[in-house]
Amino acid sequence: MVNTLSLYRPLLHGLMKVAGMRRQVVEIEPGTVINFWVPSDESTAKKKSAVVFLHGFGFDGILTWQFQVLALANKYAVYAPDFLFFGDSITDKSDRSPDFQAECMAKGLRKLGVEKCTLVGLSYGGMVGFKMAEMYPNLVDSMVITCSVMALTKSISRAGLQRIGFSSWAEYLIPETVQGVKTLLDVASYKLPWMPNFIYKDILEVMFDNRKERLELLQELVVSDKDFIVPRFSQKIHLLWGGDDMIFNMEEARNLKEQLEGKATLQFIENAGHLVQSERPSAYNKHLKKILASLHEDGKKK
Repeated sequence: MVNTLSLYRPLLHGLMKVAGMRRQVVEIEPGTVINFWVPSDESTAKKKSAVVFLHGFGFDGILTWQFQVLALANKYAVYAPDFLFFGDSITDKSDRSPDFQAECMAKGLRKLGVEKCTLVGLSYGGMVGFKMAEMYPNLVDSMVITCSVMALTKSISRAGLQRIGFSSWAEYLIPETVQGVKTLLDVASYKLPWMPNFIYKDILEVMFDNRKERLELLQELVVSDKDFIVPRFSQKIHLLWGGDDMIFNMEEARNLKEQLEGKATLQFIENAGHLVQSERPSAYNKHLKKILASLHEDGKKK
């Protein structure tokens, strides 16, 4: 039987091309390549404000952000990369830290000619986004962070795992069974729609490769509370949250806003969980468009 996700991907990629997007593989250094979806027309893209979508720890960039890319590709220069060990991005280096992901993303964007951008980061992508903003303030002009934290400290990690009923992030995020995939999506959703078991089986077969490397990414993600120092950010930051997110709940969102000391706005989207951008794409896109319009008047470079 043909894998449904393997059938869907070419259709999605075709839609992206119609929307003015194309794939481009960028070599960061020998042995390290990042797959990007980028604007097809480079000359037109240079006249628009750049928006970079950073995905979470589940699906790759274009599957995670498909509804947002399609909604924004006409007005903005949209970039959707795959993190290392997701999609077609790979490295032979041993570094698994969020800092290395941030460095590779920044170098890739520079090679694509992006000088300034707004980052839109979901979950893991938000954590890498905060690193990029800290390390490359001249590149990252502003951020929209969704269902994420500045850093996954041990206390935040412990509280999140307790809420979702898992003993480790690997157990939750790198499922080994069909039921594990179903549970992953169920926990991340406000209300998971019914799907036949073969869909979960197809997702399991296609989406969870590079297991060893992803486990190492998760091991590098958690930091001790005493070692984490809140950076000072120069960027404008908007927090856009699923109101029913169990992984990083409303309390975590408010704590993050407080940590940012008046630098951030916070908005909740009701009846949406951790995967708010997929679960309620119209509501998410409406909020995102307003935020981007406030940052980039008429979608043009300042």
